[in-house]
Amino acid sequence: MTADEATEHDAAWFDRLFAAHAGAVHRYLVRRLPAGDGRRDEAEDLAAEVLATAWRRREDVPGGAELPWLYRTAGYVLANHRRKHRAMPVAAVPEQPDDVDPAALAVTDDAVRDVLGRLSPRDRRILLLVAWDGLSGDELAEVLDVSRGGADAALSRARSRLRAAWLEAEGSAGSADDVEQANRP
Repeated sequence: MTADEATEHDAAWFDRLFAAHAGAVHRYLVRRLPAGDGRRDEAEDLAAEVLATAWRRREDVPGGAELPWLYRTAGYVLANHRRKHRAMPVAAVPEQPDDVDPAALAVTDDAVRDVLGRLSPRDRRILLLVAWDGLSGDELAEVLDVSRGGADAALSRARSRLRAAWLEAEGSAGSADDVEQANRP
């Protein structure tokens, strides 16, 4: 393949990637940014940064798993963006980026926000990636950078903790039997 053909091939790949996933990446970022007048513009800038990263690292983007790769990259871009806006000692930087701010979720139900706020950042992230962003088990594994079994286990644990937090919030988690009953399909 000549250099011109390679450039055309890459450009066509990026055009397809953009058409298929730019909207999903933008929505992912809008839901995770604090509410405010400039949120959509800020999300647009961050989405452009994610897509620019995809272009620069196009050889690293796995075929058939482009969206999970973009979501994982968006999580890192968002974490970097947040760090730029607040001072944080290096010792306090978490190993996993928390790209979910429960206070800024685009959810109007206070009970849902309260229960999500009771979960760890990782559990919130896992639940929202599956529920809001519609990721499959394989895609979740790719975003979390774990095996499919690890992703399934993490999702199951997050769902269990969500059920327990919901019962606790309702005041009906009086016994272990209640939680056990809630965890049954």
